[in-house]
Amino acid sequence: ILAFNVKIAESARTEADKAGLNIFTAEIIYHLFDSFTAHRKKVLEDRKAESRRLAVFPAILEIIPQFIFHQKDPIVMGVKVLEGQLRKDTPLCVIKGPIDQGGIVDLGIVAGIEHNKKAVEIGKKGMEVCVRILPRSNNVVMFGRHFDAADKVLSLISRESIDALKEAFQDEMKKEHWITVIKLKDKFQIA
Repeated sequence: ILAFNVKIAESARTEADKAGLNIFTAEIIYHLFDSFTAHRKKVLEDRKAESRRLAVFPAILEIIPQFIFHQKDPIVMGVKVLEGQLRKDTPLCVIKGPIDQGGIVDLGIVAGIEHNKKAVEIGKKGMEVCVRILPRSNNVVMFGRHFDAADKVLSLISRESIDALKEAFQDEMKKEHWITVIKLKDKFQIA
């Protein structure tokens, strides 16, 4: 509730507290606007923090065969970001057969990204980056045995991760990223 240049009755404050509503008051309209804007920003940041563990940003990567530095645990290799955006903590996989018959090979989770020997937070479309992938389970996946340079590496999205992106990360997603989400939904047969 925004209250400009008025006094709020104590009973109204009590009712607002019971209902979980905030009352913003100020004598100057700019102060009222600033306090509401700060509150809105905090609410959005809190929502992002809650959704961060569920959100998986879309990425389609091409392995650069001459830059395989470590074949397993952790996998360290050079990739080119063909579509989407690669971020830390993104689960990655390759598809080696029909999805409904267990054709997904879970590579692990992105632990680090480097571009020109400097750590970066995001690998953007067109960038060639080095990625370090830690296994998510006891199953050790090895380059050359379970997947190879001919395979496209994909971010392992789910319905929950797509919903988290829609709810909290609209500002970080461009139209081209949503197109990549649609492609990945088709590949993973997500309704």
